Amino acid sequence: MKIFLDTANLEEIKEAISWGVINGVTTNPSIIAREKNVDYYKQIEEICKIVDGPVHAMVTSRDLDKMVEQARKLRNIAPNVVIKIPLTFNGLKAIKILKSEGITTNATVVYSATQALLAVNAGASYVSPFYGRIEDLDYENVIKDIVNIFKNYNYQAEILTASVRLPIHLKKAALAGADIATVPLNVLRQIIMHPSSDIALTEFLNDWEKGCNVDAISN
Repeated sequence: MKIFLDTANLEEIKEAISWGVINGVTTNPSIIAREKNVDYYKQIEEICKIVDGPVHAMVTSRDLDKMVEQARKLRNIAPNVVIKIPLTFNGLKAIKILKSEGITTNATVVYSATQALLAVNAGASYVSPFYGRIEDLDYENVIKDIVNIFKNYNYQAEILTASVRLPIHLKKAALAGADIATVPLNVLRQIIMHPSSDIALTEFLNDWEKGCNVDAISN
């Protein structure tokens, strides 16, 4: 499973990339707005300077023509920009148009397997079911259903789990068969900072300071 970082903060991106676990970045208008007084397109450009993998940027209009226009502008920033399109009637139309132009899209705000089916038929390269927002709606089975449908018909689109808010969400998404999960930095920190790992490391270092040799510690 690939892990993307869900943020628009440049310092967070640099930090997570230094850990060697990040394959891409996802953003949305809400995340961009948290950065306070930044230009949307400029911020995506700055992210693309840091990230080699896909950078997902969302359109901010419901109007078809405006969605397509904004998607083209975002894609012109860098070739690794993926356009997030909401799964609406106009969104499906936009995905089809952009597919014909060779622009990679991510169908976002997906809440059911049948929505994912429509998105991939329209031409989406990614579909993004939202975890935290549909946790009470039998989420794992939604992901499993999408996985099975895509396998049945050999669809090549990737399933990108979004709205991951807790470490257990990442685990469940992986067990359900999602290709990607996009995770905030604070959730990644929680995963790394396991209390048992801290206890074991403390014991090893304390033993070393007491004069144990390397062979004794490894045993």
